[in-house]
Amino acid sequence: MALPEQLQNLRIPLIGSPLFIISNPDLVLAQCKSGVVGSFPALNAREKDGEEIELEKWLTRINEELDAHNQANPDSPAAPYAVNQIVHRTNARLERDVEICVKHKVPVWITSLGAQEWVYEAAHSVGAIVLHDIINDTFAKKAISKGADGLIAVAAGAGGHAGALSPLALVQEIREWFDGPLYLSGAIAKGDSILAAQAMGADGGYAGSAFIATEEANAVEGYKQMIVENGASDIVYSNLFTGVWGNYLKPSIAAAGMDPEALERSDPSAMNFGSAEGSKAKKWKDIWGSGQGIGAVDEILPAAKLIDRMAAEYEAAQDRLAKTLGWTRA
Repeated sequence: MALPEQLQNLRIPLIGSPLFIISNPDLVLAQCKSGVVGSFPALNAREKDGEEIELEKWLTRINEELDAHNQANPDSPAAPYAVNQIVHRTNARLERDVEICVKHKVPVWITSLGAQEWVYEAAHSVGAIVLHDIINDTFAKKAISKGADGLIAVAAGAGGHAGALSPLALVQEIREWFDGPLYLSGAIAKGDSILAAQAMGADGGYAGSAFIATEEANAVEGYKQMIVENGASDIVYSNLFTGVWGNYLKPSIAAAGMDPEALERSDPSAMNFGSAEGSKAKKWKDIWGSGQGIGAVDEILPAAKLIDRMAAEYEAAQDRLAKTLGWTRA
């Protein structure tokens, strides 16, 4: 199946994943202007009672700046952007935020923690596409049956709320029945990984942790430096901090006075996405999420330079593979 227009003509087949707290308009704009899809969680746009709705301000700025960029650069327009909606019963902002995204005609929607037909219908009413993130084949079938256009396979090694299945197994099972848009999440931090995702059958990669160590990211310097200094063996898989299983940096857990090798399990019913704070977010604000691909990150860079590096790696990986297999590249 041909990819939807929103996912065609990217510089490299990559979506920057929506990072809790960290993704902001600065990062999204840098990603899109560099030719990859940038995204942010709607709940990151926080406001206090009585203040102007922050999500309105964010979307107005993103739309205006991307429009200006495209007018000034008609031969190299920006990639579209995406907004992530947490479709969970405790997200009290969901209906309002969906209405705002419809108003601003957000081109790509990413849904998580729930598949709801009315959300997909709202997106489709303005010509948007919806990608739903899933951790197994059962959830994938449910999302597509309810109207999602595509899937994000969140496999083992992904940052934040991650699955436990091998990317090889997860992509294989989905591709047995689904030929629509499919992006792979799980240790995607180099151009090589993007090409590997495509070789498995995905349409591209979905990367988050590498973007934490960028200048635009809304992360404290200690968090960015910890991404630079650590690798896959420094990640622990736990559901203690939000009630959902995810990957976290061991040094941040140790710094909070806990043993990362002896974490308790949390009650999943404690999940609460009623605000951008999330379940226990204040209590665990210094517990930092990360995927296993951070061994590829060795310095803090502007997002554009990180994408330049990944694009060069992607090209080099294609050349290397063609040489190994005796192919002639077009």
